Amino acid sequence: MGVFQSEGKVYQPAAEMDLSADSHEPYTHANVKAPRVAGLLVKIFVWILELWTVGPAVVYILLKDNLVHKLVSFAEVPESPMFRTSHSVEDLQEHEVTCVDPYLTPPERVKEAVNCLPESLETALLTGFKRWTIQDFSTAYNLGETSPIKVAKRFLSALEESSVPPLKMAFFISYDADDILRQATESSRRYEKGTPISILDGVLVAIKDEIDCLPYPTTGGTKWLHKRRPCTEDAACVKKLRSCGAVLVGKTNMHELGAGTSGINPHYGPTRNPYNINKVSGGSSSGSAASVCAGLCPVALGVDGGGSVRMPAALCGVIGFKPTSGRLPNSGVLPLNWTVGMPGILAGTVEDTLIIYAAIAGDTSTCQPKSLMPEFNLPRLKSTRLLPNIKFAKYGKWFNDSSADIRSCCDGALQMLSKHYGWKTVDVTLPEIEEMRLAHYVTIGSECYNFLGTHLEKINYGEIGWDARIALRIYSSFSSRDYLNAQRIRNRQMQFHKEIFRRANVIVTPTTGVSAYPLQSDSFNTGELDYINAAALIRFSISGNFLGLPAVSVLAGYDTEGMPIGLQFIGRPWSEATLLHIAFAMQTLFIQRYRKPEVFYDMLKMEKA
Repeated sequence: MGVFQSEGKVYQPAAEMDLSADSHEPYTHANVKAPRVAGLLVKIFVWILELWTVGPAVVYILLKDNLVHKLVSFAEVPESPMFRTSHSVEDLQEHEVTCVDPYLTPPERVKEAVNCLPESLETALLTGFKRWTIQDFSTAYNLGETSPIKVAKRFLSALEESSVPPLKMAFFISYDADDILRQATESSRRYEKGTPISILDGVLVAIKDEIDCLPYPTTGGTKWLHKRRPCTEDAACVKKLRSCGAVLVGKTNMHELGAGTSGINPHYGPTRNPYNINKVSGGSSSGSAASVCAGLCPVALGVDGGGSVRMPAALCGVIGFKPTSGRLPNSGVLPLNWTVGMPGILAGTVEDTLIIYAAIAGDTSTCQPKSLMPEFNLPRLKSTRLLPNIKFAKYGKWFNDSSADIRSCCDGALQMLSKHYGWKTVDVTLPEIEEMRLAHYVTIGSECYNFLGTHLEKINYGEIGWDARIALRIYSSFSSRDYLNAQRIRNRQMQFHKEIFRRANVIVTPTTGVSAYPLQSDSFNTGELDYINAAALIRFSISGNFLGLPAVSVLAGYDTEGMPIGLQFIGRPWSEATLLHIAFAMQTLFIQRYRKPEVFYDMLKMEKA
């Protein structure tokens, strides 16, 4: 295709870019030129793309029209490539924290986290809706009001009801009732003896089907990957949860191979949004977010390679937390995107997020001395003292590149934070947002295809969903030059973000550019190609993955149709404690306005709520 080579952008050295509020650096809106296709149309499109005669030309035109060639492939980027995001250990001087020894056992770290928590919220909420927390389950177990085995049975009953018409929620890909009841029985016996392992003992936790968890296969949302890569042991983060006594209830649904943002899986069904079962849940950690939203479990694990925890969290109205790259162990997670992906946490509350974070954080397998490891700080959420001098960096053009409902809601939430806590907002310019999105797309696509390549040679392509086949065909077209230029852009963005963090503690954005949109039945058996909505959903997520920064999504309100809207806080490397403090402050302001989902199960009562 060299004769048709597009003209590439010539980038100015990053050090010369103006990041001030009144900068004249242009903001490039997503230039998505690909119509939504599903059903028969997506099958025809796949047939064309996979023809060796015309397929490469069609892919070339797609990449050219969507500015991948101009902004990444054929661009002239002066910076050297940055292949991984390794963050130096800095003195963050975080306030109102407890510094925890990273070599403590998971139950010991969980105990430290519990000591940081405020007393349970006992006041009646304005909406009459309350999510049961890990503390609530533990208290009920200790008082004998219920038991893990009773809760497990309610879970299985609720899951059975939600899996068939008229709901067909498609929360899980696999679960084993006998294994769940076995774990719950063992936990119940520990409570009867007065020897629970930790506050997590007997608490139900769901695991995304991208993370190894025995006795289940790890499918990655496919019908074939587990046959090529068997699951032989728990992932590191799952082992830690199991050591705390958590009851692991199965593998949640996900967008196939994590190659989409809607949560529509043609093999296992579309995960439906509990706030409106006719709308998407977001992806790719769709089942984990929706399960927490619907009350089936207070917490779940997901994997975040491009907002895949935070996007569905925002659409389902729960907490979505992605720590700094390297803070959580990646062992036992499918290496679909090894330089940008990592486990993440979905929870109903910030308090539960903190408990799970404490349990699974820390990768001591590297055998680094303590002096070279970042401090492991837990936020003292029970503290009545405000964090001092918090400054939010806001890039107005980027912040406002969202729907009218989201702009209004997130602006209002930011103003409330300022009014109530006295925190300030600093206007900045963060250049080349769309360039970063496309560079991340090249990176995640290249890494995904690199991992899957040898497996794909040995399977029947008919086993792959139609929308995933489109993604894989595009991923396979990326060259070494594409990948190298993407890593040069990663280097530029790291420099930009470091400069922004000299001016502010946290970057604030909406979590997504659109709220949950309608499911369309023509996609249920084929998946869909909807890059316009995908680009809008992922717009604010990229820096967390591409640069390995910690980020959290918190419910900020609802759109005019009652669908949740998330506000996102992106922090400096290793500043998880500060982010959770801010998220908790946000939750405290808004929790009395939280609304109950259309589909919600009360695991501490016999009847469905």
